[in-house]
Amino acid sequence: MAGAESSQTLRQDFAPPQAWIKEAAGAMAEFARDHGSRGTRVVLITSGGTKVPLESRTVRFLDNFSSGRRGSASAEYFLQAGYAVIFLHRHRSMYPYSRRYTSHNWLDTLRLVPSSDSSGHQVQVEQSQLPGIVRVLQEYGSMKESGRLLPVEFNTLSDYLHLLQAAAQAVSSLGSNAMFYLAAAVSDFYIPASEMPEHKIQSSSGPLQITMKMVPKMLSPLVKDWAPKAFVISFKLETDPSILIERARKALATYSHQVVVANVLDSRRSYVVIVTNTDEANLSVSEQEETLGVEIEEKIIKDLVARHTSFIGNLDEKNLACKN
Repeated sequence: MAGAESSQTLRQDFAPPQAWIKEAAGAMAEFARDHGSRGTRVVLITSGGTKVPLESRTVRFLDNFSSGRRGSASAEYFLQAGYAVIFLHRHRSMYPYSRRYTSHNWLDTLRLVPSSDSSGHQVQVEQSQLPGIVRVLQEYGSMKESGRLLPVEFNTLSDYLHLLQAAAQAVSSLGSNAMFYLAAAVSDFYIPASEMPEHKIQSSSGPLQITMKMVPKMLSPLVKDWAPKAFVISFKLETDPSILIERARKALATYSHQVVVANVLDSRRSYVVIVTNTDEANLSVSEQEETLGVEIEEKIIKDLVARHTSFIGNLDEKNLACKN
């Protein structure tokens, strides 16, 4: 029932999907069919935060701090593991490979040198300003050649929810070869389209009071209806470590998916707990590993790939037993 209610809320409270969303849905379906026909596992990664408009012609909106760091890093490690990746990410959030240089001013990495052509100058890259750039470019070029990365952008909460449904339906036919890695920081509250003012809210009207609704939990219809055979991972971020595992287990019980990656705000870049119905795995990056460039996402993806393999094997055994 909860899944049906969430789908109904999406239809009623949010504007219908725009033409570009339908085009993206077609691209995701084609991508999934292509890689599915080769037997390649496909993972949908959601990354970055969702924007919640306060007006139809948006000037003001609610946002969150998510930069997309975890999702973009994870995409690289899934690609290294041989997966095809649908990267559903917030516009201008971190992107695989280029994420390593988001703190750089690109103009500081370039310099003009004399040239014999008509322009009189050439542009050269200061490699010392971009550590590891040769290896990163090699990895990026290899990924582009393989055709295993499909980036899809969203901006608002409405964009995200429509695209998530379209992506789930696109990979559903892959069965257990499909994985969902739901790392996006999705807003908890929104204003229904029918209740949103059209024009900019005027400060001259006095203090602002807003009534918002709870965002429908799309994990329920995803697991039950849209892609019931897929391997699904959600994330649980808390500020209080004492309730972390309890909240993760509650999510598993509520939505009946396979894995929760649980982490605490202050230590999320160096420590997570992989929580399932049967076990807990603590993953961490030591200070020494950090100095060597090891990222927690590398360990997360290694763990999840192994669990996905076991998940596929268990389903195959069940299907074989049913046939016999």
